[in-house]
This record gives sequence, structure tokens and C-alpha cells, in this order.
Amino acid sequence: MDKLDEIFDLQDALNKRIGVNTDGMSAEEKTKWVLNYTRAMQQEMSELIDSVPWKWWAKYQEFDEQNAKVEVVDMFHFLISLAQVLGMTPEDVYQAYTKKNKVNHERQDSGYVKKDEDDSRHI
Repeated sequence: MDKLDEIFDLQDALNKRIGVNTDGMSAEEKTKWVLNYTRAMQQEMSELIDSVPWKWWAKYQEFDEQNAKVEVVDMFHFLISLAQVLGMTPEDVYQAYTKKNKVNHERQDSGYVKKDEDDSRHI
């Protein structure tokens, strides 16, 4: 088992322990949990932002790199849960990531002078 497979299994077990079973969700349940997980990720991102000294008017702040790392991992928890709600497996995520990464490189090669969502429709 590779690491991404293990992460998906660990997250599935945690979600089920919490009372969220992502297997066979209805469209209504998927909508609810997509919103729940994206809102949770927004909050974790805010907490990540608060780990870095972004308040130019406040001199007391310090970069809390350890907490920043924890917030990134928290976002992974919710991101994996979101992928599971959408029925994605670790293999699905890997395949979509590698295809999208290729598209992103092609965009850079072409200068990315215009937005074209059609170049990602095959993912």
C-alpha cells in the first residue's frame, strides 16, 4: 500500500468514527459535505495565514512555522474527505493530478496568455 492509499484509509476511518460515511452519498448529502469541507478548509487556511506575520501594523508577530505545518495537514484532512465525498480514490487523485500538472506546464510553455478551461476538460 502506498502512502496516499494509507492516508485515504485513515481519513475514511476517522470520518466514519465521527459519523460521516462518504460511501454512496445522495446528491443532497454530497452538496452538504462539499460545502462543509470547503468551509472547514477555508477556516484552516485562515489559521495558516495567522501563522505568518501578515499584520504590517503589529510588531509582536512571529512566523510560527510549526503551526503552519499543522494547518497544512489539517487542510489535507478536509481535502481528502472532499475527494472521498466526490467518489475519488487515491488512484483518481493521482491520475487527475498528473494530468492537470501536465496542463499547467503546457500553459506555462505557451505563456498562459488566456484562460481556457477546455484544456482541462479531459481530466
